[in-house]
Amino acid sequence: MRDVRTLPKAHLHVHLESTVRPQTVRDLGGTPGDGRVFRDFRQFADQRAQVRELLRTAEHFRRVAVEFCEDEAAQGTRYAEVTFTAASHGERVGELEMPLEAVLDGLREGRDRYGVECRVLLDHSRRRPVERLWRTYELATRYDDVIGMGLAGDERHPLAPFAEVLDAARDAGLRLVHHAGEAAGAASIREALDVGHAERLGHGIRVLDDESLVAEVRERGIPLEVCPTSNVLLGLVPSLSEHPLPRLRAAGLAVTINTDGEAALAGEYAGLRDTFGCTDDDLADLARASIDASFAPDPVKAELKAGVHAWATP
Repeated sequence: MRDVRTLPKAHLHVHLESTVRPQTVRDLGGTPGDGRVFRDFRQFADQRAQVRELLRTAEHFRRVAVEFCEDEAAQGTRYAEVTFTAASHGERVGELEMPLEAVLDGLREGRDRYGVECRVLLDHSRRRPVERLWRTYELATRYDDVIGMGLAGDERHPLAPFAEVLDAARDAGLRLVHHAGEAAGAASIREALDVGHAERLGHGIRVLDDESLVAEVRERGIPLEVCPTSNVLLGLVPSLSEHPLPRLRAAGLAVTINTDGEAALAGEYAGLRDTFGCTDDDLADLARASIDASFAPDPVKAELKAGVHAWATP
């Protein structure tokens, strides 16, 4: 069995604010979480909000971005599309552009130091005002390393109120990726596709609730950003062994492996090997699926896939 840490990977669903190191949380005056399973999504969101509140200066944001790159490099990540709630932070600290500019600066430093190429997706909570999503849109169109945006948070809140912004984002050439089919059912996926113009589905595991939707997602080649450990931590799946990932793959869906920021990416791959008996070829196929599903330029994809081939070749 080959070392999964040396398998070149693309990481597509990871929230920067969820990756802050425990020691960094302490240094900023907070108390790290204890890694427990959350009672519900609200408890999870509240815990993450406590961490976000600790980020106040440009140096704080730059630091967590550099540390993200260092930690991802140790997991074999070579390309990441990291999600960041820029407008929310900007409003909170009273400088709309500062948090994003500091993160982009940190990611550039991290790329130079650790060899991880990063692009940014800006997210927005479904519970928050449409006006903030317009500000997110304005930020996303202003910086080259921001490639897209999407809706996150409690899926009981519909996408429909944000339709005008999402139409504008599509027309501006931004990539659109929404959380859907995580805590809510197939209807949230349908809305992400129809109203949200989603090119990938954040999580998407509840697609299995609707056979016709499975067929459509498969035929359209819409990738799923599956985050096994996060699904267990949030109580959406009882255990890793009961995760629907094997059924998603058996249905012919484009499945990518990610962490949501709640685990180490190499650990996710190792968990699939240990729990489901995935072979090295299986893991290489999953790595290729993540590369194919990414918004990376074609030369970057080709280089990453050459690395996967070398890893998988005896």
